Amino acid sequence: MKPMNEEHLAVLRRHMVEVIAIYVDLASEELGKAVLDERVMAAMLRVPRHLFVPAPVAPLAYQDTPLPIGFDKTVSQPFMVALMTDLLDPQPHEAVLEIGTGLGYQTAILAELAGQVWSVEIIEEFASHAEALLEGFGLSNIGIRVGDGSRGWPEHSPFDKILVTAAAEEAPPALLEQLKPMGRMVLPLGSEEQVLTVIDKNAAGQLKTRKLIPVRFSRLEAA
Repeated sequence: MKPMNEEHLAVLRRHMVEVIAIYVDLASEELGKAVLDERVMAAMLRVPRHLFVPAPVAPLAYQDTPLPIGFDKTVSQPFMVALMTDLLDPQPHEAVLEIGTGLGYQTAILAELAGQVWSVEIIEEFASHAEALLEGFGLSNIGIRVGDGSRGWPEHSPFDKILVTAAAEEAPPALLEQLKPMGRMVLPLGSEEQVLTVIDKNAAGQLKTRKLIPVRFSRLEAA
């Protein structure tokens, strides 16, 4: 059988986005919305997920499922990537901090929507691989470093938005400190039972927390 070409892959991406739309509609009561931002869905259509996963699982890239990427880690299912991005609501003028680069798929989605993305990854092999991949796409608004994500990236703070792709018992204090007033953080919280959570900081620095749906993520690792 011959390999798939770009036309085939584009069809699979469209199908992936259609499946995401179905799942959002089914979860509309819990999410408080029945559709995701068109900008997010367009980014999901543009970014080739099959290039951000190891070759052996690339044929499964457009199924709505997490995929293994090594070191006992996975890339999140497309529905979760789209949902977390929509909840974060990154804008073209904003700086976003991402905790957990992985192989760079979520990073690429954010870079399509935000002005600048700073991403921290604790596994050096992931960081270097993601950096090379993202450079290949010509995305110049991304900075990646190896480090303890729970400490954020103070040198580039404060951030308009923060996205954490690993679960913690509570939001790391350093990340809350690096979030701008009127900023937003999206992250999974909890140990055994994790919940996707949105934290908004008002102009006075007070925090408002909103819990959405049960999720399952790897634990946030400290260096």
